[in-house]
Amino acid sequence: MRIRHVQVDLMPVDAISPAFRWRDGLPGSDGPGISGILHIQTDEGIEGVVPAIRGPIVADIVERRLRAELVGQDPLRREWLWHRMWEIDRVEEFPVYIQGLVDSALWDIAGKQAGQPVHQLLGTFRTSIPAYASTVTFASIAEYLDVIDQCLALGYPAIKLHAWGEARRDAKLCQAVREHVGPDIPLMYDGSAAFDLPDAIYLGRVLADANYLWYEEPMREFSITAYKQLAQNVSIPLNVAETSDGAHMNTADYIVAGCATYVRTSWNYKGGITGAVRVAHLAEAFRLRAEVHGPGLIHRHLCMAIPNNTYYESLVMTNPVVRESCVDEHGLVHAPTGPGLGFEAMWEANSGGSIAERVGGPHRHTSVTNGH
Repeated sequence: MRIRHVQVDLMPVDAISPAFRWRDGLPGSDGPGISGILHIQTDEGIEGVVPAIRGPIVADIVERRLRAELVGQDPLRREWLWHRMWEIDRVEEFPVYIQGLVDSALWDIAGKQAGQPVHQLLGTFRTSIPAYASTVTFASIAEYLDVIDQCLALGYPAIKLHAWGEARRDAKLCQAVREHVGPDIPLMYDGSAAFDLPDAIYLGRVLADANYLWYEEPMREFSITAYKQLAQNVSIPLNVAETSDGAHMNTADYIVAGCATYVRTSWNYKGGITGAVRVAHLAEAFRLRAEVHGPGLIHRHLCMAIPNNTYYESLVMTNPVVRESCVDEHGLVHAPTGPGLGFEAMWEANSGGSIAERVGGPHRHTSVTNGH
């Protein structure tokens, strides 16, 4: 089997609604734009399909760099092609998600050829996993408490807060949430890289006193030294290396520095499924957990395959709360069952049409959302 063609189908998308509300200082969800779907087609009629949020950027890189590299290659040589992508990155310095798109499309081909879902090719560890409710930023403590009550009533067993990015205001929120839910509900906090080191230390000590499970991305992940100093000054477990480039190579430096109890892994920030699993195995060797970052179909496969992962991250973007469709009434997400990744089946179920109709038709923006 050989790769015959690589293309990106571009399509206009409406603004994401409801919008994702980040912390203060960060823009929210994208407005109207151009998205796309990456297709890697083989001479045996098997096609790898992955949605791409930044369609024009992906199309440009495919046209200038990737099509000539991929056409004629064996799509099952994922390891070689993964390394080749990093070689090309030395010249082009791709956006971090480019390797992930290509690698995940190759895994889709492999699963379809084998007639198995991708998590089975990876060696399924579990067939269901709890989902935590991961909030957007709401207006007030009172609204957060209301949203959390709704999440718990809908079956979510744990809660992660995205808040305002003001250390003292966020500290009051985190304390109020712990007092509200009691000692037994697992709580996590995500700083979305809002703080410098002094404020990160201040809030980390509050989170430790409130018995939060982890403290995620309080600072930009450019300085491992800053994270090492943070770890030395707080007792809350840190969840690190979410957005840092370099997949497992960079994650290793966080671990060696002693600032990781959890590390983040994902298909879109770590070089696809291949990179995500590398990060998970690295963390497991150090007896750390590798928590899959963000919602989406590919991450559901990874959650089933990675043994040292605790939860699936399910975004809660509205009040009233609408539970994500893949989460059941017990707060569980179940393993995908179709061959490959399963995007085509998901799109057909959501739109009532074929993949071709999905690309060309009017109901198009939900198919390209894989994370945040």
